[in-house]
Amino acid sequence: MSLSVPRRLAAVTALAVAGLFASAAPGASAAPAAVAAAPTPPDIPVANVKAHLSQLQTIATNNGGNRAHGRAGYKASIDYVKAKLDAAGFTTTVQTFTSGGATGYNLIADWPGGDPNSVLMAGSHLDSVSSGPGINDNGSGSAAVLETALAVSRAGLQPTKHLRFGWWGAEELGLIGSRYYVNQLPAAERSKISGYLNFDMIGSPNPGYFVYDDDPTIEQTFKTYFAGIGVPTEIETEGDGRSDHASFKNVGIPVGGLFTGASNTKSSAQAQKWGGTAGQSFDRCYHSSCDTTSNINDTALDRNSDAIAYAIWNLGASTPVPPGPSFENTADVNIPDSPGAAVNSPITVSGVAGNAPATTKVDVNIVHTYRGDLVVDLVAPDGSVYNLHNRSGGSADNLVQSYTVNASSEVANGVWKLQVRDTAAQDIGYINSWKITF
Repeated sequence: MSLSVPRRLAAVTALAVAGLFASAAPGASAAPAAVAAAPTPPDIPVANVKAHLSQLQTIATNNGGNRAHGRAGYKASIDYVKAKLDAAGFTTTVQTFTSGGATGYNLIADWPGGDPNSVLMAGSHLDSVSSGPGINDNGSGSAAVLETALAVSRAGLQPTKHLRFGWWGAEELGLIGSRYYVNQLPAAERSKISGYLNFDMIGSPNPGYFVYDDDPTIEQTFKTYFAGIGVPTEIETEGDGRSDHASFKNVGIPVGGLFTGASNTKSSAQAQKWGGTAGQSFDRCYHSSCDTTSNINDTALDRNSDAIAYAIWNLGASTPVPPGPSFENTADVNIPDSPGAAVNSPITVSGVAGNAPATTKVDVNIVHTYRGDLVVDLVAPDGSVYNLHNRSGGSADNLVQSYTVNASSEVANGVWKLQVRDTAAQDIGYINSWKITF
């Protein structure tokens, strides 16, 4: 991760249509879209990711202890990644640029097929600082993106979108490589990139689980993955604007990504939530010589690698189908334990003519330790209540479900609410997201 610290741009309000890069502010009409089931994402073998990290460590050890821009270790890293991708059937391109009087390199890998006018891209910076081998920063992201690309090849994936992967040079000097790549793209080519996913430091030894809050659809994709494995997330702030996603975001390309923390200190609340050590940096070896293969948390690396594959498979390989207009709220709403009051998550619908259809669809994503205690209702703008879920599912956790509601007596426009109440004590949870489709 780069040392430069541009501050956060205005936060994006979390409303999106799942699986497509179309978003709207709360209360605005979202573009009509929905997504059919994508192929099942693979489990990325963490042993394979660690094997790539071992190779990057060896490269650094054999080249003065680092893989920094302008040094032999960086070029050797590019050569290693390129050879793996070439053997797997990717079309690779090495792009050169100059920074600080030294030649830098970006590596671009395209997977054959997919819509060339809709490109999903994932990337990471491959360079280290000069003071160490950079295994967490950012061998971790680079190795995980590489192994996900190799998994695409193993699966013979035939995505709807065209898949492209990138490894950037000179990020540590100020996002030089990724900025060069974006600036060299003609405007017509930039417009074809439907999203860029960035992975910078995803194996921190005292990890947190942070999700970028830039494009709402990408953000929700990652939040859904982590909710599915029972791992809470927080919005990423420490690295905002400090990694390669900023190069894409600054020219209007939708971005998202994952991060496990750098020099910031883990709080007591975060340690209680994620484990690890409170009062200690997420990565005590950040930008130091001790950022070696010993500086990796295997669990964090494994979870984040699988999350990358989940996003690539779902955002890249899903097939769009056109239902009516959809509106979504992705803001988390805590559900108090019984006897706490019911909570509401609102969506303001506008621009829909007439009444709601008899086949109004409601998609619910609730993270909860005991869904058998939950009562979930859809509340129409006039206050009418439609029960969706009434204490079923026994001791199972989480409620990820689609419901069809005959709401044909209701005017579509107005404030619709998902209302959730916990009816018995000793369990916790939150509304992760919900969507209504007319």
